[in-house]
Amino acid sequence: MKKYDKMNMNQKVFSCLLALLCSLYLSAQTATYTLEQCREMAKAQNKQTQINEENVAAAKAMRQAAFANFFPKLSANAAYLWNQKDLVLAPDKLDTRIGTVQANGGIEWAQTAGMQNLQNTIAGLATTAEAASPGAGMIVTQMANGAINSVGNAMGGIYGDIRKELTFDIKNMFVVQAGVIQPIFMGGKLRELYRIAKANEQIAKIRTKGNDDDIIVNVDEAYWRVVSVDEKLKLANQYVGLLEQLEHDVQIMVDEGVATQSELLKVRVKLSEARMQQLQAMNGLSLSKMALAQICGMPLDEQFNVDSDKLTEVELTTKEVNMEEVYDNRTELQLLEQANNIAKSGVKLAASTLQPNIMASANYIWSNPSVFNGFQKKFDGFFNVGVVMNVPIAHVNDIFLLKAAKHKARTIELKLEESREKIELQTTQSRNKVEEANMKLTMARNNLTNADENLRMAKEAFSEGVMTSSELLGAQTAWLNAHSQLIDTAIEAKVCQLYFLKHTGNL
Repeated sequence: MKKYDKMNMNQKVFSCLLALLCSLYLSAQTATYTLEQCREMAKAQNKQTQINEENVAAAKAMRQAAFANFFPKLSANAAYLWNQKDLVLAPDKLDTRIGTVQANGGIEWAQTAGMQNLQNTIAGLATTAEAASPGAGMIVTQMANGAINSVGNAMGGIYGDIRKELTFDIKNMFVVQAGVIQPIFMGGKLRELYRIAKANEQIAKIRTKGNDDDIIVNVDEAYWRVVSVDEKLKLANQYVGLLEQLEHDVQIMVDEGVATQSELLKVRVKLSEARMQQLQAMNGLSLSKMALAQICGMPLDEQFNVDSDKLTEVELTTKEVNMEEVYDNRTELQLLEQANNIAKSGVKLAASTLQPNIMASANYIWSNPSVFNGFQKKFDGFFNVGVVMNVPIAHVNDIFLLKAAKHKARTIELKLEESREKIELQTTQSRNKVEEANMKLTMARNNLTNADENLRMAKEAFSEGVMTSSELLGAQTAWLNAHSQLIDTAIEAKVCQLYFLKHTGNL
């Protein structure tokens, strides 16, 4: 037995030194992240966080745009127009009572009573002249017609000059306008649009906070999963070490004839099972770290450790819950509150369509050509001020839209009441789970204390030869289960505390 004790002591010293060296080497090669560091890394790389930040910036700009609608809008416009033809206000042929006057031409006399009398008079004079002297009648007729044609040509020339003066060159036209428009009364539209934009900005901020809470929950769950598997791996390593030591001891006892081969085989079967569990824990730890790395934005093959110190020393506290504070902190209710504000503004916005709209405007207009002092080929302008009012008279569809807006607002109020009831139930359940986890944690610690003491006594009894290896295996299994149960209970307590904080809005 002295030889056995000496070999046992040497093996323990060697195992401790090897474990210490491995631990120092791994610590030097890999980084160790705390829970808070993982949270910050996840927030920094999360695409939804970046999207939410852009949405907040966009909502802020929309609110500023809605606020700007209260102020005057100043604008300027300019136009150039090329026309194929000039502007002519007089036709080339002018119909009058005495005939049709052609610009720069003659006149086509109308057969009026006056013209008929003139022609009769000329014919009478020609007859008298012909009677007095043969051939004189033709001369009188020619002279009279020539005089009439001269008068017609003179009238055509005068009309041509008038038509020329009434012809304006508009082939190149320029217009410049600067004006300002100021809403005076829009039935409350602008005020409600601003309130809606303000509520949308708050919604964008609340969604950012809600997304941060979701990131924290996802990171914490992945983090504690890594811690759980890591602790299980450490426990598996310890358990394998215990079984290897027991195998060594039983082998010596078999060699000395104080134990049977059957007892040795039982230990080896347990050792094989423990090594299988050890391998599963190693694979599980690798996968859990990859999942955490993906959430935190790290390379999937990055080697790192997590801080799991004092895991089993976790202490849970549950203070009295003030439901009014919970209602104020929960993002779901905050979103519904803002949706309710938008719905109320929607009712007022629908009502504003049935009210008058009044706007004032002021403009200054320059044009070339200008017509303020005759037709001139130069820039000149004028100033005008006006007020426009629109009064809805028969807008039946707007009345039904107002009713629909009221029903929608009532729907959101009912959803808000229902959500309050559900949140109160959810908070109560979370509090109960935390209290239950506290009780489980206390029982698991007591069970671990008993299992540790039982294993110590079993080792002493086995060393003294008053306990079989099978009984020691049972004590080791109970020790393993107690440690595993404490790890599971501690992780469960952490997760329960996490969801309690989330459900009370205190993440």
